[in-house]
Amino acid sequence: MSYRTEEVAYVQPATQPSGAANASAAQQRSTAEYRALDAAHHIHPFSDMGSLNRSGSRVIVKAQGVYLWDSEGNKVIDGMAGLWCVNVGYGRKELADAAYRQMQELPYYNTFFKTTHPPVIELSALLAELAPAPFNHFFYCNSGSEGNDTVLRIVHQYWATQNRHSKKFVISRKNGYHGSTIAGGTLGGMGYMHEQMPSKVENIVHIDQPYFFGEAEGNLTPEEFALARAQQLEAKILEIGADNVAAFIGEPFQGAGGVIFPASTYWPEIQRICRKYDILLVADEVIGGFGRTGEWFAHQHFGFEPDLITLAKGLTSGYIPMGAVGLHDRVARAIIEHGDFNHGLTYSGHPVAAAVALANLKLLRDEKIVERVKSDTGPYFQKKLRDTFANHPIVGEIAGAGLVAGLQLAENPKTRKRFANGGDVGTICRDFCFNGNLIMRATGDRMLLSPPLVITKLEIDEIVSKAKKAIDATAQQLGIS
Repeated sequence: MSYRTEEVAYVQPATQPSGAANASAAQQRSTAEYRALDAAHHIHPFSDMGSLNRSGSRVIVKAQGVYLWDSEGNKVIDGMAGLWCVNVGYGRKELADAAYRQMQELPYYNTFFKTTHPPVIELSALLAELAPAPFNHFFYCNSGSEGNDTVLRIVHQYWATQNRHSKKFVISRKNGYHGSTIAGGTLGGMGYMHEQMPSKVENIVHIDQPYFFGEAEGNLTPEEFALARAQQLEAKILEIGADNVAAFIGEPFQGAGGVIFPASTYWPEIQRICRKYDILLVADEVIGGFGRTGEWFAHQHFGFEPDLITLAKGLTSGYIPMGAVGLHDRVARAIIEHGDFNHGLTYSGHPVAAAVALANLKLLRDEKIVERVKSDTGPYFQKKLRDTFANHPIVGEIAGAGLVAGLQLAENPKTRKRFANGGDVGTICRDFCFNGNLIMRATGDRMLLSPPLVITKLEIDEIVSKAKKAIDATAQQLGIS
């Protein structure tokens, strides 16, 4: 099925919550003027621009903590932390100050020509402290998409250093998401993205995703199903030939694909297979990294050990663009000891981005935000969702850990019967959320939540309450009670 993101037709609520005056001070034009200029000149990501321009974009002008304000003064609770990224919440002066200081001192210089600078040095050292012990080296870029492009380069360079040049194939998963560049889009397994690419990167193949609710047949348990899906990796390796397979890449949990959490049997089997056939294991931690599951990195939650990790989003809490790839020591040594690594970007290790990332990670560490997600707010969030939707007539599954969750909408939750028009149902629900001043994302027929990691229990209550109103309204519109 397609998981295309749709636009939201903005409907002005009848009342304006508090914060209108503060929000109005931030805007320089009327809402109508902003919308007209936006329609005239701005192409939005993943959008039907004709439809969006007819309905008009919602203009966001201010943010603080876990809240956004639009140009009409409406206060919106952000259940998605922007795009899974604003881990420390909006309005952290520490990050603005770090950027300002660095812009005054050294706004830019590259690290191409035997040069470096303090922010990227300090950031790399701190990442080595926070990451699991085998990860002591990091390469920088601007986004998760570029990070996964970089992963491909590192994988192929690694095997070249081992004189195993036939290892060229990378195996990924259907409905996985690894970015929007040609390489990232090819790695991802979303068909509607592949349809719009004039060419795709060679030697990338896909296996099925571990999506129990939507794809399990018969009487398989979640654990049996996850094991069977993991074993598809071995079958694909044998089909291609182990000497031809370079790596397997996967998100520890699928984010844009619907917050799909595989059962506990999945990742140990994936790791066993990779080790058996001497294949690099890559964890795309762009969404899961930096505390989302209650662990610093999502692969720690699932109990496996990758050879490469892709990082972005929570690295800077979205305050400034930055991505990175972490290299296991054995991979890093091979790259370091065998000559030039001919890859880089103008803004690799940008000093301002590095300074902001450094300040952001110190906040996560020093304020014990990740620990709080694991022991306090994360368990509270998960229990609140499960208690609230346990017997809901159109909620079939709640997946997640820490502060990330996916709610499966279903025509018959008990039999795992999904809606035939699931994407339409998800869009209906998402629009009810948006018009009720909650940001909750729809991926097909799954509703997704991933709030800032600094969220309080009262704010969690607000998110869950608004989500229930939206899902109740969806059920009512569908005639299900």
